[in-house]
Amino acid sequence: MTSELSAGDGAASEVTPAWRDPRLSPAERAAALIPLMSLEEKIAQLVGLWVGADASGGGVAPYQSDMTNGVPEWNEAIRYGLGQLTRPFGTAPVDPVLGARSLAASQAQIMAASRFGIPAQVHEECLTGFAAWRATVYPAPLCWGASFDPELVEAMAGRIGRSMRAAGVHQGLAPVLDVTRDYRWGRTEETIGEDPYLVGTIGAAYVRGLEQAGVVATLKHFAGYSASRGGRNLAPVPMGRRELADVILPPFEMALRLGGARAVMHSYAEIDGVPVAADPGMLTDLLRNEWGFTGVVVADYFAVRFLETLHGVATDAAGAARLALRAGIDVELPTVDAYGAPLVEAVRAGTVDEALVDRALHRVLSQKAELGLLDEGWQPLPDGAEELRLDDEAGRDLALRLARESIVLLRNTDGLLPLPTDRRIALVGPAADDPMAMLGCYSFPLHVGVRYPDHETGVEIPSLREALSALFPKLTYAPGCAITGDDTSGIAEAVTAAAESDVCVVAVGDRAGLFGRGTSGEGCDASDLRLPGVQADLVRAVLATGTPVVLVLLAGRPYALGPEFDSAAAVVQAFFPGQRGGQALAEILTGAVNPSGRLPVSVPRDAGGLPTTYLAPPLGRRTEVSSVDPTPAFPFGHGLSYTTFEWSDAAVLDPDGRPREVPDGDDEPAAWAVDGEVTVRITVRNTGNRAGTEVVQLYLHDPVAQTTRPVVRLVGYTRVPLEPGESAEVSFVVPADVTSFTGVHGRRIVEPGDVELRFGRSSGEMAAAVPLRLVGPEREVGHQRRLLSLARVERSVALPHTPEARE
Repeated sequence: MTSELSAGDGAASEVTPAWRDPRLSPAERAAALIPLMSLEEKIAQLVGLWVGADASGGGVAPYQSDMTNGVPEWNEAIRYGLGQLTRPFGTAPVDPVLGARSLAASQAQIMAASRFGIPAQVHEECLTGFAAWRATVYPAPLCWGASFDPELVEAMAGRIGRSMRAAGVHQGLAPVLDVTRDYRWGRTEETIGEDPYLVGTIGAAYVRGLEQAGVVATLKHFAGYSASRGGRNLAPVPMGRRELADVILPPFEMALRLGGARAVMHSYAEIDGVPVAADPGMLTDLLRNEWGFTGVVVADYFAVRFLETLHGVATDAAGAARLALRAGIDVELPTVDAYGAPLVEAVRAGTVDEALVDRALHRVLSQKAELGLLDEGWQPLPDGAEELRLDDEAGRDLALRLARESIVLLRNTDGLLPLPTDRRIALVGPAADDPMAMLGCYSFPLHVGVRYPDHETGVEIPSLREALSALFPKLTYAPGCAITGDDTSGIAEAVTAAAESDVCVVAVGDRAGLFGRGTSGEGCDASDLRLPGVQADLVRAVLATGTPVVLVLLAGRPYALGPEFDSAAAVVQAFFPGQRGGQALAEILTGAVNPSGRLPVSVPRDAGGLPTTYLAPPLGRRTEVSSVDPTPAFPFGHGLSYTTFEWSDAAVLDPDGRPREVPDGDDEPAAWAVDGEVTVRITVRNTGNRAGTEVVQLYLHDPVAQTTRPVVRLVGYTRVPLEPGESAEVSFVVPADVTSFTGVHGRRIVEPGDVELRFGRSSGEMAAAVPLRLVGPEREVGHQRRLLSLARVERSVALPHTPEARE
């Protein structure tokens, strides 16, 4: 088939060009178009342009180019086409319908301006929902991890993706798959947790939801960003290859293989002195050649130029473009810079091989073909855009369900919770009456809306005070202090309110923001893990009254809960639970909902101790040779319920599903082939008087290995909802591949030897251990290894839940 364009007015010849032919594969269509393009047309497809939607619905906002210096004016920027449009909805508060019209008008201009009439690929942030005005704000990623519920996270992502597609958006910059390594890092709130298995399974679920909705999911930040020295944003990463391979990389593998993500955003990090943006070993050899990724790698915002201005590995913009393109970055975001005129000039001068441009362009055009953007007759305004609603009851209900599942009951001394509604309640604390205390830094109201203080929020966000006031007629309120600052003048009023009440609920924590405008969020790193401001003084003063205290933490990171907080009768942890978080918290506090969240991060006990996560080898735990005790106040996976559960009958199952028989006197561990799988099971019974959900966690303990290993690490989990008296048999099919680690020679191996699979209520409380022996020769495994332990829950008929009832 011929493929021609007339040189004059850009109209297609009578013969359909091959690159327009939907019968060809996306790769074939891209390959057919590339030879027809000039250098300027090629490079135009490798850049984004940061524009905002005009609030009138008429087109791009003309002021938007003022955000960056040196960006061409709109007509000049689109003269040869355009690769991406950056955040047309996520830049200013714009009515969704008018925003969709504005975007469509911009796309029409892009198509009309260039010879080939190719629209731009549009991307937006979507970490806590579509980052647009009047869009549902869902719980932040730490809440996803706390839910231990991939299915619900997938449903949330699907809804987010459908709303984005309805608005004309093609790509979402989520999920964040960084495994948090230092809670002082401000972006801890954006992570799913501190365990790679949890992050990978939850992250892959989010990817599936977004991709099944037709939106390109973008994995970020690949890789190592969260392991910065001192927990500082965009700081050097002193990480060895084993930590990288065994902790940081697995979630990305899982999201690619199990989720099908089509885009990756590289990390700002420099690992051992090499910026990831300039590292072909990471972005090409590993990601593409070893893992087989065929999608598009996009730059984190301004990161290509950072190779010159921050990392000092390039002398100018052209040098930065050369390094980034060679490493494997296909698209420069957020706007035209190093991949603009500097790259054009470098290719013409022969300092950058045009083949590198063509390599990136082929990936970009292939993805546009997948999205239908190369199809004849593509329409810029999606069907239904004129009735677009981004926040509806179904979305709010989904946000509420996830918020409920994510709230973690850490302590409940003497059953103080749930609270009877006839009690006299004092509600104090700076997070108690602040709707923004429910939201993460990438939510639209905090990410963008704060720059428009005279503009309404766009969604209803009930505060905790508002939610509790509807339930407790005898509620008094005193803020006590602000989240930041050193003003203690309000603490006396809070103390009085507490002393005159039956129970005092103290709500403290964070205010999310960006680059120092908050206590949590991007660029809002902490020097230690003490509560910000004078909030700890407020808590201590209220505890001193002797009134029973319920401590509610609304935070983007775990804060140290040392001995000074031990007298709090109940402690509830919420990680920015979204726009319906206030309602969810009220339901938990009053018992309308039984808590089922589990910690995705440990809660430290010492505010100034060495930052550590539960993934520590023996010498990373408490020892007799150090005066620093890193034992957490509450371990990873911990969480209480208003009912009780009994765990029993742990066993290894034979292939026919029966417990493996052990001869009398035989204490040999059951054999587990290094290339096989094993099935283990345990019975869980609800022994309380109300329905509840237990989260069964499976941990691997590898006592002797050729490199030091974490004492335990998560290799499986499942939620088990049970009625009173009901029991369930919970089994896991565990492939030997999940025991693999990076050995002394730098290769991932399954090593023979004795191990244990431990059933745990948390990483610090094991209910049962099943001894096993991996048998066979040491086995090397790679990217195609089996990644998941498959859980199965079989419920029995509910039995009476008290001895009296059974009689």
